Amino acid sequence: MTTPDALQFIPQMQPWFDDREKEALSKYMETGGWITEFTKTKEFAQAIADYTGTKYCSILSNGTVTLTAALIAMGIGKNDEVIVPDYTMIASANAVLMAGATPVFADVERATMCLDLESLKSKVTPATKAIMLVSINGRYPAKLDEMIRFCRGKGLKIVEDAAQSLGSFFNNKHVGTFGDIGSFSFSMPKIITTGQGGALITDNEELYHNIELVRNFGRENAGIDKHVFYGVNFKFTDLQAVVGIEQMRKISERVRLKREIFKALRDQLSGVREVEFLQTSDEVTPWFNDVLVQQRDALQVSLKQKMIGSRPFYPAVHTQAPYNITSTLYPHAEYFAGNGLWLPSYAQLSDSELDRIVKAIKEFYNK
Repeated sequence: MTTPDALQFIPQMQPWFDDREKEALSKYMETGGWITEFTKTKEFAQAIADYTGTKYCSILSNGTVTLTAALIAMGIGKNDEVIVPDYTMIASANAVLMAGATPVFADVERATMCLDLESLKSKVTPATKAIMLVSINGRYPAKLDEMIRFCRGKGLKIVEDAAQSLGSFFNNKHVGTFGDIGSFSFSMPKIITTGQGGALITDNEELYHNIELVRNFGRENAGIDKHVFYGVNFKFTDLQAVVGIEQMRKISERVRLKREIFKALRDQLSGVREVEFLQTSDEVTPWFNDVLVQQRDALQVSLKQKMIGSRPFYPAVHTQAPYNITSTLYPHAEYFAGNGLWLPSYAQLSDSELDRIVKAIKEFYNK
């Protein structure tokens, strides 16, 4: 880790590009590239498939439409229900609506922030066709194997919303490969970014074929307007893919750095009882450095005064305006929403910046 000027503002997140992206883009434009998706998009997709150890990968325009496309490719739509964790980015639920189905919320585990098995079981009805398994910050539910067995026994499809999980593994297998389809996001805060973008991975050839149809107007061949499936324009661009290819060449180093930074924060704040880190295995690459804290809002103000950025956790989805559900069934989701804080989390965070963050938090709690 480098040591830049300690007086600068420490943002909560920032992307990381260098001359390699600039040079690759310049070279691509000099070849007369048409910008729209073509060979570079295919190359980027193959890089994701190779890294995650899956047979098939499709690149789409963002990480919300990936989830929508996954559900449509599975044949899920009108009159169907999809169980979604109540603590997640709202895109997980909105994608269900976009596919024409109904999101049904279940609470999350206190230990992991991920979907709670017993809450999930209580939400299953004859209309339930799938679950949205969100690997929050690279983590899986504590009862993952049991959850998968339950879903298989009920004939429920599993869409893995692994938007935050590229670079995370479970028992040496990449997160996003345990369900039917796994989804990733390449928006700005992610470990690699193309500005916007997303990917779907699967080992199921039929699902892959359907995804490819969904993302391209339902036509089997580009430029030939014979439509054999419902689809829309969820395509990518080669211009973004050029950036993505260069980003993927750096992912191993970024995984190392982000794991190292998270461990350093956890170790250095271990004596502060007002700060809780959820149990995180060494195979997880945290998207954000997430903590549960007392007096969260006051702490955030204090950090900002000391030129340190932070961001509160997502609200519980059932409380958001598009859903606006009055319920007491989601206590863990509401706890995380009210107490969680994301600390600065970019992979190029320096030792001196890390020291400033730890010192500021300790000073706030008089440690």
